Amino acid sequence: MLCACLDSLSRTEWPALRVLVVDNGAEASDTAGIESSRPEVEIIRLASNMGYAGGCNEGLKRCASEYVVFLNDDTEVDPGWLAPLVLEAERDPAVGALQPKILSLKARREGRRMFDYAGAAGGLLDRVGYPYCLGRTFSGTEEDRGQYDAQSELFWASGVALFARREALVRLGGFEGGFFMHMEEIDLCWRMRLHGLRVRSVPRSVVWHEGGASLQQGSPMKVYYNHRNALCMLLRNRGLAALWFLLPIRLMLEAAATLYYLAGGRDGRARAGQVIRAAVDNLLSLGQTLRQRGQIQRGRRVADRELFRGAPISVFLSRRTAQRPARGSQ
Repeated sequence: MLCACLDSLSRTEWPALRVLVVDNGAEASDTAGIESSRPEVEIIRLASNMGYAGGCNEGLKRCASEYVVFLNDDTEVDPGWLAPLVLEAERDPAVGALQPKILSLKARREGRRMFDYAGAAGGLLDRVGYPYCLGRTFSGTEEDRGQYDAQSELFWASGVALFARREALVRLGGFEGGFFMHMEEIDLCWRMRLHGLRVRSVPRSVVWHEGGASLQQGSPMKVYYNHRNALCMLLRNRGLAALWFLLPIRLMLEAAATLYYLAGGRDGRARAGQVIRAAVDNLLSLGQTLRQRGQIQRGRRVADRELFRGAPISVFLSRRTAQRPARGSQ
């Protein structure tokens, strides 16, 4: 997968592109072949697995360019993918992050053009902190028929292929390393938006994603990180007045998720245990989370009423919302 990704990057129609590969402490990694066959690619070897968040932060430290793209290794890019992203960032200095249209590699091999689950046409967030996407439904993803080809204002850009202004990343401290993986890009974009930066889709840029190469959907470990990090993200970033009202709703939905998993047999019980573990770990780390919250809220420039204008209380209570275009779509 990595070789296919690098091959596609080598065909990028852009005059200046530096490629860094972060070897995130993988036991069976073999990057020696990459260095000998692709001398233009730089390898950053980490002593241990720092997760998606930590690995990306280490890559960011080695970057000096004005813009940076965090790209999963199970992706392939169209030759013209980069130019629309750079031009949009150059056009609007308030842009903090951009997301290309993310389509499914698996579907492409079958002759179909489907959105990929991890990001699709762009990320949104409901009021209690549950993410959802344009082009993604509760049962799967939509076919790309051009229905999201107009640029949209987003709440978050997918970490599958996240284009960002490096200065903004450095100023905000990059990804939250404690998240390890899952939700870290949503937390980062939330902090960008609190500082008045914009997150936007750029559908003219297309990236193809294999999906599920690290953890399959429904994996107990995936359930753990999703629930733990989503709750922590809410505590870090939501305004205090809204948090008093919305946190009990969120906790009731977490309890409902636990009961739902418990009804799913042995595998379901394993997932339910991870939801409980996620809640306990949040409780144990509450002091650290509140300290992080204080720092984040002191830098706030935008009120919650602006960030969540038009957002539903919960996508689970308004099922049609998952397919509704973002407010402010052009």
